[in-house]
Amino acid sequence: MENQKHLFNLKEDIHYLNGAYMSPNLKAVEQAGIEGIIRKTDPTSIKEKDFFEPAEEVKSLFGKLINASPKQIALIPSASYGLMNAIKNVPIKKGQHAITVNEEFPSDHLTLRKFCQENDAELKVIKPPKTIIGRTQEWTQKILESINEDTAVVVMSSIHWMEGLKFDLKAIGEKCRSTNTYFIVDGTQSVGALPIDVEAFKIDALICASYKWLLGPYSSGLAYYSERFNDGEPIEYSWMTRKDGHDFSKLTTYPEEFEDGAMRYNVGEFSNFIALPMIKSALKQILSWKTENIQSYCFELLRPLRDYLEEKKIEKDDNKMVSAHLYGLFIPENVNLSKLMEDVKAHNIHLSARGKSIRISPHVYNDAKDVNALIEVLNKHL
Repeated sequence: MENQKHLFNLKEDIHYLNGAYMSPNLKAVEQAGIEGIIRKTDPTSIKEKDFFEPAEEVKSLFGKLINASPKQIALIPSASYGLMNAIKNVPIKKGQHAITVNEEFPSDHLTLRKFCQENDAELKVIKPPKTIIGRTQEWTQKILESINEDTAVVVMSSIHWMEGLKFDLKAIGEKCRSTNTYFIVDGTQSVGALPIDVEAFKIDALICASYKWLLGPYSSGLAYYSERFNDGEPIEYSWMTRKDGHDFSKLTTYPEEFEDGAMRYNVGEFSNFIALPMIKSALKQILSWKTENIQSYCFELLRPLRDYLEEKKIEKDDNKMVSAHLYGLFIPENVNLSKLMEDVKAHNIHLSARGKSIRISPHVYNDAKDVNALIEVLNKHL
């Protein structure tokens, strides 16, 4: 895969290695948003079918990305909204517990903590091993060993949002299925840049904000809910999620029955005339690129960085255990992280510091100059 910077409007004098913070707009996504804004200038251009058909198109595209039926996909305003829709419909018995991982993203942890508080259940936080080499595999094994018939639900990110470690979702999903445990995954930091298959991984709910690796706008997202949730209770009671909701002449019949699948979990006013065209444009581009090609591009892009770290004898986990699009680099104790980040910013390099690591998150708009600029700065501190 070749560099795709020409499809973005990134400034030439910056090195943007911070896709895990927020993606830049594709030119096509920007244009779709502008056209969406202009469209409402003439409300007569918006027909009744436009409240539903664009949303179905977006669901279909997202379904292709994660191997799911469009009927099982909902439009959400945020990851926390999507998570709450799922967690409030997880059954739990007295004496059962819930599981998450150490230093999980706050929305995931807080949602699960509230669930445990309301159900007088223990929240088990699985900590990683202290070692760096073999860290991912050992951590996954600890998660697997913690899941049993008394585990009501496991909530975790598809990769660790700070370190980029690729948990074995397939093994975790299979263990959850064997113990009748619900498996809820926050895919915000990987879906769109890393292949994922909800059927193969036996994921019950997959929640994704769109503004990172789905290359979409902020305050929008997509969620997959398996058939286990088809009779669940949604957060809100929109008229748009009901049977015959598309027939405006029947609105005051106040239908009780929801539309099939995950339709009930859509946010109210899901037919966002600005955001939906942006998400559609982004998903079409991602499907055209293919996520495996994005991973391959980023992996090759970071090869000089990996070689440099090996030369410096800085420990890192096996390459196949760390995502290529979100690479967490542990900083040695003798390095002043604050001064390193100040130097990074002074050289117009954009990345994030999370915990004891720096998070390098490239995409197809990056090239060798971006990585080389980072290596030059690191070389002054490591």
